[in-house]
Amino acid sequence: MVLSERSKYPSRRTYVVKLRGDAAPQALAGVVENVVTGKQYGFASAEQLVDVFQSDVTAAGTEPPIPQP
Repeated sequence: MVLSERSKYPSRRTYVVKLRGDAAPQALAGVVENVVTGKQYGFASAEQLVDVFQSDVTAAGTEPPIPQP
């Protein structure tokens, strides 16, 4: 069995989601922060939350390969 040297869950795609105190299942609102870059994005609906993830992942492109020892 050969294991991939690339992380299945790269750090660049680690986020903190902070929901507003008055957020509800039908009205999600809050802030998403990329832990690595520190960039924050506000959202006012579940659709906007998904859009934030999609645009950030697209902007990041692909991560460079892990250097070999």
